[in-house]
Amino acid sequence: MPVASLLLFSAAALGLLALAVQFLFVLRHRPRSHQALPRAATASPGISILKPLCGVDDDLEANLEQFATLDYPRYEVILGVKDRTDPAYALARAAVARWPHVMKLALQEGEPGLNPKVNQLITLSAEARYDLWVISDSNVRVSPGYLQEIADGFEDLDTGCVTHPIAGVGERTVGSLMDNLHLASSAAAGVITAKHLAGKDIVVGKSMALRREDVEALGGFFSVKDVLAEDFVIGLWITRKLGKRVVVARTPVFNVSLRKRVGDFFKRYLRWSVIHHMSVSTPTYLAQGLLNPAPLALLAALLAPSPETLSMAGAVACLKALLDVAVFRLLRPEPVSWGALPVVFLKDALLFVAWFNGLFSRTVQWRGTRLHVLPGTRLATAAVPSSPALVPAEVTAREELLAG
Repeated sequence: MPVASLLLFSAAALGLLALAVQFLFVLRHRPRSHQALPRAATASPGISILKPLCGVDDDLEANLEQFATLDYPRYEVILGVKDRTDPAYALARAAVARWPHVMKLALQEGEPGLNPKVNQLITLSAEARYDLWVISDSNVRVSPGYLQEIADGFEDLDTGCVTHPIAGVGERTVGSLMDNLHLASSAAAGVITAKHLAGKDIVVGKSMALRREDVEALGGFFSVKDVLAEDFVIGLWITRKLGKRVVVARTPVFNVSLRKRVGDFFKRYLRWSVIHHMSVSTPTYLAQGLLNPAPLALLAALLAPSPETLSMAGAVACLKALLDVAVFRLLRPEPVSWGALPVVFLKDALLFVAWFNGLFSRTVQWRGTRLHVLPGTRLATAAVPSSPALVPAEVTAREELLAG
């Protein structure tokens, strides 16, 4: 067998081992059932949920209804819309009219930065009544006891952030199934494993709880107005600048994806690959390619085609699919058919192309705007060349941003 083929098969085997370790950490981390965790007899501080809206997500009305009826004594939901032309504006007004005791609407004031979500958070945080803030995406649903688990996490004064693993629910198309699968098997599993195995904090903006005083100590959301991965950067600043810790909740939040097309999934992860590469070092980004071992094994087999090497590649792909679906089943309340296994093969092929794109591309198309992503995921308008070499000055810039 050629050396290149042997190295690729070895890399694929190492990737499978890493994925098996992730599965074990997810198994250990999750609650014993998808029911609410027992509540401790603790205080229930007031919580302001900041929920930026942009367009009409799948099942948005039902998502908002759930947040209007959470089992927590003292909270508010502030819905953010950029302006009255946004399709979500009418739904937001209807939600406020239906649940005026819980919900209110805030129109974005100005456009201070290049990150549209952060622009809304600047307005929403100014409207918040309470001092404990939960940033919650519009396409998210949660488990019973969600807010109490967050409040319990902040009983420790050393806690600066509570974040949640993500699982996807509701898929009716192949694109949504791929999206939901990947969020659980990669994003959630990665957050959990990084925390328990390496003590690394990866904060996910779909559900991110912070104290008002800590956000203000970091310069407010204004400090990340031109950063694309604002959740990741805020999480790092919480630990590095404030010396506080990040808690990964045991119960996941659920990303609702019903009718996404395969092309939508691919475009999202083309963008995500650029963001991710610009938030970590290039060696780390390369190493994370091991977590998609099936394409590596296929390349190894193509370099030395034979019945044996093709069988080995097939075995790697099947084991990877089994691990993905197993993690997916662990993290979400809905049943998952093992018929989802073949979808993993297509998902992994598209993700490999997206990962390769992330090695070279530095521009993303986001909400109608073409943006250039600089080290640390700082944003600039895309007048800069799209694929610059990563020079030492850029590495230093990334380290300065992430270190705060």
